Amino acid sequence: MAELSFPLPDLGEGLEDAVILEWHVRVGDLVERNDVLVEVETTKSAVELPSPVSGVVARLGSQEGESVRVGDPLITFEVADETAGIVGTIPAADETPVRRVALRPPDDED
Repeated sequence: MAELSFPLPDLGEGLEDAVILEWHVRVGDLVERNDVLVEVETTKSAVELPSPVSGVVARLGSQEGESVRVGDPLITFEVADETAGIVGTIPAADETPVRRVALRPPDDED
């Protein structure tokens, strides 16, 4: 097992922090990707944040009512070793890359 930290993401519009309104998970809970983790409030609105991964909740970064800055640890998961650190997909060894086509404007006929 490995640990994977999920920081408070950029919520847009130049917002720098958010207040934890309500945790929807507890330490030890098994969560699936896209399960709602927490509801946070910014100066603009309240939003629910989904889980970016499947795993077991190892630690919560803050308590309800506390403020968290963008980029600070929000929650830490225990995940399978092969899940930690991988973003996107890994191509199969026998998979040939797809060739990209460059587009260009037609030649002038003057």
